Amino acid sequence: MTIGSKRERSILFVGDLLSFVVAFWCALVIRYVEFPSLALLEAYLLPLSVLFLIWVFVFFIAGLYERYTLVFRKRLPETILNAQITNSLIAVVFFYILAPYVAIAPKTILGLQLILSFSLVVVWRVYGPSVFGARRQESAILIGAGEEMQNLKEAVNRNGRYNLSFVSSVDLSHIEQIDFKTEIIDRIYGEKISTVVIDLRNEKADLILPALYNLIFSKVRFLDMHKVYEEIFERIPLSLVKYNWFLENISSTSSHLGYDILKRTMDLVIAIMLGVVSLLLYPFVALSIKFDDGGPVFIKQDRIGRNNVIVKILKFRSMAATPSGARVITHAGKFLRALRIDELPQLWNVIRGDLSLVGPRPELPELVKVYEKEIPYYNARHLVTPGLSGWGQIKDYNVPRSTADVDKTRTKLSYDLFYIKNRSFTLDLAIALKTIKTLLSRSGN
Repeated sequence: MTIGSKRERSILFVGDLLSFVVAFWCALVIRYVEFPSLALLEAYLLPLSVLFLIWVFVFFIAGLYERYTLVFRKRLPETILNAQITNSLIAVVFFYILAPYVAIAPKTILGLQLILSFSLVVVWRVYGPSVFGARRQESAILIGAGEEMQNLKEAVNRNGRYNLSFVSSVDLSHIEQIDFKTEIIDRIYGEKISTVVIDLRNEKADLILPALYNLIFSKVRFLDMHKVYEEIFERIPLSLVKYNWFLENISSTSSHLGYDILKRTMDLVIAIMLGVVSLLLYPFVALSIKFDDGGPVFIKQDRIGRNNVIVKILKFRSMAATPSGARVITHAGKFLRALRIDELPQLWNVIRGDLSLVGPRPELPELVKVYEKEIPYYNARHLVTPGLSGWGQIKDYNVPRSTADVDKTRTKLSYDLFYIKNRSFTLDLAIALKTIKTLLSRSGN
């Protein structure tokens, strides 16, 4: 969505306020199990009116009324969640200060309201503006080079949900043959093009930046091609990944300290709960494996963990060796793999800290040696604790398992780097929900 006028901002403002009001009314219904009376509504009217306006001001500070594009709408839930966390703290302080002057102390109602309003605002921000005409498609020019530029152009122009449409593209590889004034400047002014998506990291872009600079006075917006690519494909364009990229995006761990503590806490709580419950299945799994071929129930496999440390993960055995030495999936193993039951013992690896519930999938040491030689910066994926399920796994199911495949793993690395750069509680939650959906549908590998 492009927010470029007072009308569009007004639509968003009204929609946000209505979301707060509707969420509050629903919270009252849930709290009292009846429709609220007029007297009850009047008691809340003045303090909540002030509070809701403060909340909208927080939205403004969070950038939710700035001019941006639907290309970046994937960040909306996280931005709104952060704003609502701030709003919850403000609400606590607000009612603490007002406690001597008002006859209400809406602890439960306020909690319900914050949860409901978050859901309503997300739905409103994603779907509402198009209904009221606050979303329009903008003509844009794409300036870049290589396969990534072509992929980006095709993805955006084929999908109507983005508010950008590339009416033209300029390949910087052939910049010497380009009539810059005719193909870019005149077209921008003549067709009222409002957005230029450009690869600012391409050295040849420096040749045209002086001319593009004057366009900022015509209110033309510039977007970094790599950032748009990352948002569209939800992975890092590997052409961008150089040493400076890691220093810029990955080197600092202090900014993730709070997240790391929360993540480890959630890992322990959930893994202990699931691990204890899963013990009920262990006798049945053990019997099925023993009746199948009489071999051992568990196996331990070496994997590369965080900081390139080898960890031993525990699994139910699902394969057996034939007389020729080849390994095949057993009859019991087919069933265990289909339902992912063979991976249940890895919950104890999570408790130990070898694995996390969410993170890049741990790889075999012998394959890591191959990939580190063939794929630049491959070992960067070992900066974080590997997980039972990861962003690369749910986004790219056609990944190699026990044999090396450099091309497919290069693509998988682009997803892993996206996760490492953007890891957050909301991204982990999205991965967990998509993993559950995959397990329930028995799809994927």
